[in-house]
Amino acid sequence: ARSLGGALALVAATGPAFALTDEIQVYTGDAAPPGVFNLTLHSNYTPSGLRQPDFPGGLVDNRSYSGAAEWAYGVTPWFEAGMYMPLYSISSNHGGGLNGWKLRALFVNPDNPTSDFYYGLNFEFSVNAGHWDQERYTGEVRPIIGYHFGPVSLTINPILDNSYRGLAALDFAPATRLDYALSKQWAVAVEEYDDFGELRGFLPGREQSHQLYLVADYTGPVSVEGGIGFGLTPATDHLTLKLILTGDLNGPDGVFNL
Repeated sequence: ARSLGGALALVAATGPAFALTDEIQVYTGDAAPPGVFNLTLHSNYTPSGLRQPDFPGGLVDNRSYSGAAEWAYGVTPWFEAGMYMPLYSISSNHGGGLNGWKLRALFVNPDNPTSDFYYGLNFEFSVNAGHWDQERYTGEVRPIIGYHFGPVSLTINPILDNSYRGLAALDFAPATRLDYALSKQWAVAVEEYDDFGELRGFLPGREQSHQLYLVADYTGPVSVEGGIGFGLTPATDHLTLKLILTGDLNGPDGVFNL
């Protein structure tokens, strides 16, 4: 999804220890214009994280790197199709490797760029490598709800992860963003990423994942989002760094003007 996106998503969860992820981002309902190809590069590094894998044979978060190349295409003013490939990581216990691939369908209100109230809905389907997730196939549904209060914007992503084991096994992992526009190009934000566990019964507080990020954004031909995240519970990585680079490949603002 594009930088500054706000969202409500369905994602795959595996237990009370929360593994590396390829994307740390709140969606705000932005989409590529029709006919425009967009590329987003996600990079995440955990200098101080959990030292046990999420499951036997899984990756250790501590001192590990993960990332993804996210390709998107604006099909209509309200529909953007996307694909994540490759998904990759360099972990302290497995070395370098590929983690699978994902398909994405993002539906937005075409009036989002000019409206105070913005919304959308994102769907993802993932095929996972065995070291990345216990489940071979997972999914995500990400509703996007937000409002602009002048220079301040609040976006909520009530995320649900789907491992295709029934409705009760859906995992509630909301993401929230509060940002302040310093100018048309620069913004600062506070983001929170949470994982409460499956709907059939939330995890005890100490076993839930809660992480708070301080974020800065630059919007231009190549947009940049950087952030530092702090874990708030024992089940969360203590310190995580994220970097997101986004640019159109063609169109009026295209990097290459294909």
